Amino acid sequence: MRQSVFSSAEILLPDWEKVCQQSWSVIACDQFTSSPEYWEQTKTLVKDSPSTLRLILPELYLEQSGLEQKIAKIHNTMENYLKQDIFKIYPDAMIYTERVQSNGILRAGIVGKFDLEAYDYHAGSQSPVRATEATVLERIPPRMKVREHACLELPHIMILINDEKKSVIESCAAEKDKMQKLYDTDLMLGGGHISGWLMTPEQQNTFQERLQQLLAHAGNLQFAMGDGNHSLATAKACYEKLKQEHPEQDFSQHPARYALAELVNLHSPALVFEAIHRIITETSPAQLMQYLTETLAFSEIPAEQQITVIQGSQKKTYFIHKPCSALAVGSLQTALDTWLKDHSGKIDYIHGEQTLTSLAQSPDSIGFLLPDMDKNLLFSSVEKDGVLPRKTFSTGHAEDKRYYMECRKIR
Repeated sequence: MRQSVFSSAEILLPDWEKVCQQSWSVIACDQFTSSPEYWEQTKTLVKDSPSTLRLILPELYLEQSGLEQKIAKIHNTMENYLKQDIFKIYPDAMIYTERVQSNGILRAGIVGKFDLEAYDYHAGSQSPVRATEATVLERIPPRMKVREHACLELPHIMILINDEKKSVIESCAAEKDKMQKLYDTDLMLGGGHISGWLMTPEQQNTFQERLQQLLAHAGNLQFAMGDGNHSLATAKACYEKLKQEHPEQDFSQHPARYALAELVNLHSPALVFEAIHRIITETSPAQLMQYLTETLAFSEIPAEQQITVIQGSQKKTYFIHKPCSALAVGSLQTALDTWLKDHSGKIDYIHGEQTLTSLAQSPDSIGFLLPDMDKNLLFSSVEKDGVLPRKTFSTGHAEDKRYYMECRKIR
């Protein structure tokens, strides 16, 4: 099979005669960052069993003391798991996976590896694999400390294709009975259920043919980040650093050139784009509203982009008549960023109208309720505007984010 941006990988999974599937699989490290009790509960459930919990660093702990010791322990555990021979190795593998989310909706995906040479997270990138939201560069160095000396990677990355006809990933479902089932388990703490099947070489070929047919009409942007962009950016940064430090070495086949990820269709019914709202505190709401009226031409006259403003008991919808982005969230974020450079105020990003309304009751606070983003606009918006503003959308509840399951050697 010819090489492509997304291809098969040597995938490691535990021998389930030695390891409990449910204890092994834990949620993505960037979830529940304000809920230490979630991670304590995870520790209690895992107990002494082999688990991905011991191979990742929950981001809750990134700002705490003892970080270096935690990272060293992760690296030692990876080495020990390999020495203890708990893994089965699946060479040249792609895994068809089905995740039944907490709401009962099924999300299908294919696990394989992405070529980091085809990915660029910087603004203005024209790479085939692209970030959809602004990458916070300050978040990369702490994650590099975990990956740089790790012998294994575990993906919570989901990358999207724009397959409205559902001809690529979804077509694999009919072939499940010809595949070897690799895992099948409930996920802890409300994560739903996950199953995975090893695709045959013939099925991989058929999948790649369908994928290439889709990408032939996709334009420059072939794959868009759905989740885990900072993890993929970390893998990219580590790979680029490796090349810089060893310019004489050929990295064309080096395992660090790739990153394991799950490919998901943007048009999966399980993927619902929910708006992330804005709250500005410790500011002058009246002055801010005057600024927005001048900058964005806020008006009650209907227009394409709309935002609902909440302050105290007042709630009013305004329309943007001088947009600076294809999306309302982009126009608002640009204006708020400019405002905050020269005025007092703090911005926060809020999930849920009720929470936003509660926070906007303070006299020095003002909330901005944004409409849900039409996910059909994702690829075209990124093509037109470049990366979207940070916190443009959420792809669902925390419990439905990817749980770790597969591993791959990166050294």
